[in-house]
Amino acid sequence: MRVVVQRVTYAKVEVDARVVGKIGRGMLVLLGVAKGDTAADADYLAAKISQLRIFSDDAGKMNLSVTEAGGAMLVVSQFTLYGDCRKGRRPGFDATALPEDARALYEYFVETVRRTGLRVETGVFQADMAVSLLNDGPVTFIVESPSRNA
Repeated sequence: MRVVVQRVTYAKVEVDARVVGKIGRGMLVLLGVAKGDTAADADYLAAKISQLRIFSDDAGKMNLSVTEAGGAMLVVSQFTLYGDCRKGRRPGFDATALPEDARALYEYFVETVRRTGLRVETGVFQADMAVSLLNDGPVTFIVESPSRNA
């Protein structure tokens, strides 16, 4: 699994001009699922991201997690994170998980993060979404589960 994490002042996602998920201060998480990803990958990323210290403390150092900073998380499915642009001009998506597999892991990831007590909003899986955000910093990280780093 692969995520892009953005520290945000606010973020929202709309489907058909209707807001389906919205947060203030927190993290926008774009989540991609690859073939072969498992619940263990989702567990790893849920723990890693919910504890990632990317929010400033009183001294201005990135030393607080989203929970410690009083933030929330907006999770949006993003299959294009596994788009392969190395050949030609059209991305290939052979590495992406089948939609039914990706949906199950996406939902599992969201529920795993919610069990930490963090408020989590979501987009709509497989929908055409419009995502708006104000990146704070900007602070953006790409995080992958260990199976992708091997």
